[in-house]
Amino acid sequence: MPATKDRASRNRAGSRQIRPSRPFTLWREVLTAYAAPALMAGTAGLVNGQRDLAVAACTSIAGTSAVVAFLVGAWLRRGGRPRRWTVTTPRFALTAALVVTASSAAALLGWFTAQWVPAHTPVPATPWLERLRIDLPVSAALATTIVTLRWRATTPARPDSRA
Repeated sequence: MPATKDRASRNRAGSRQIRPSRPFTLWREVLTAYAAPALMAGTAGLVNGQRDLAVAACTSIAGTSAVVAFLVGAWLRRGGRPRRWTVTTPRFALTAALVVTASSAAALLGWFTAQWVPAHTPVPATPWLERLRIDLPVSAALATTIVTLRWRATTPARPDSRA
């Protein structure tokens, strides 16, 4: 009896294989990049009674995350063939470089929008415009980190010779 039990447990253990991660699918990443911050920040806004946070969660926070996830994901995929340096660069170095680039661009866009729009258009300076200075770079940094790490986990270690 113990031999049968032992053999059965070995067969079960041997049949468990590590499944490869799901392939990188851009639309899934963009959808997740929108839904996750919208749900988290929206819930926080509702629980804390901050109506402006609840509104920003579905607009500037989640919208920025989705746009950045799309742009970074599309750039990384590059038509299905990754650039050689994006595959050979250490994962955390690549992530850090892309996060600094994306969040810097988002910070400049947030600053520009908060300063230029009220000065040159009839739109008055409002608190939601000031929120963009924080919402855009933070959302861009989080979305870039998640998309880059997810993409890198699904990319083979060695690129083909055509890249």
